[in-house]
Amino acid sequence: MSEVIVEADGGSRGNPGPAGYGAVVFAADHVRVLAERKEFIGVATNNVAEYRGLIAGLAASAELGARVVTVRMDSKLVVEQMSGRWKIKHASMIPLAEQARALVAGFDRVSFTWIPRAENSHADRLANEAMDDSALTATVREAVAAGHAAGDEVAVPKSVDPNKVSPGWTGAVGKPTRLLLLRHGQTALSVERRYSGRGNPPLTDLGREQAERAAKMLAAKGDIAAVVSSPLQRARSTAEAAATALDVPLRILDGLTETDFGDWEGLTFAEAAQRDPILHRDWLGDPSIPAPGGESFDQVRERIEGVRRDLVALYPGQNVVVVSHVTPIKTLLQLALGVGPSLLYRLHLDLASLCIAEFYPDGGASVRLVNDTSYL
Repeated sequence: MSEVIVEADGGSRGNPGPAGYGAVVFAADHVRVLAERKEFIGVATNNVAEYRGLIAGLAASAELGARVVTVRMDSKLVVEQMSGRWKIKHASMIPLAEQARALVAGFDRVSFTWIPRAENSHADRLANEAMDDSALTATVREAVAAGHAAGDEVAVPKSVDPNKVSPGWTGAVGKPTRLLLLRHGQTALSVERRYSGRGNPPLTDLGREQAERAAKMLAAKGDIAAVVSSPLQRARSTAEAAATALDVPLRILDGLTETDFGDWEGLTFAEAAQRDPILHRDWLGDPSIPAPGGESFDQVRERIEGVRRDLVALYPGQNVVVVSHVTPIKTLLQLALGVGPSLLYRLHLDLASLCIAEFYPDGGASVRLVNDTSYL
């Protein structure tokens, strides 16, 4: 799909208040829907939510392999700022605009057009659906509080602070090793949506900023025993920022390195599929098949299982920051959930996002958080 149309919107009920975004990607005919994105993002302003919608729409377009993107939004501010005609004055929007521009750089051409709100109804609907989720979140929090007051056990979704809710309902025994799984910050290859395995690109300026923001968030949490990291520079730089902010030791574990994509290293999804159409198709559906000259997801799982065992043995009952890459983090979540390899293909993890998985001494496990980026 070489050419697409993105319509995006965001809203806040209070400005700032409970906020969410929506984005839809159409084919060039402006009829066929190729992708939809929506998310409740907590308390934010309208403009922040609108930028988040733009970023989601651009990211979805990149995943589809688009080269030319027409962005249509009813936010005059976002359209004018992204077109370079207006300056960005608010600090909260500067990193979001940089993230959007980094995505724009990965396409051959991107244009921005203002449209009346009435013509942006699809994205507006998605944004409102996302904001409606805030009411559900508040209801769950109230139920958790009421359950604790009554001495009951309550199942908790990812939106609830994992430090405030007992995991006893899972049946696991003992104090778990809690792994705070942090994906590394942005690199040039991640901007262009290229396979980035054993290559060693450094963090971009935005990537370093993402690492610092994540480090600040982790430092505020406290009670973290150590930071462990993949040896690759993009992860190590992210981990060093966290270890410095936390004032804890940094340990490098080779087992946390990304999948070896072999001959596909540096290629986009579309380029790899064009180069090896049958192998690429089969590789996507069978975790035992390695990339040409590279590694299979089954092989990744085997070494990540070893890393998990080592971390539980090294840090019993402690909180540990694990800085790694998409596949190792997804694999640790897969192990915690006890699910099959389909999770690798269905779960999205943003750059510098945080997930939390717990592994208990009796073999039990739970996932407490997935793809949190609220601190970025």
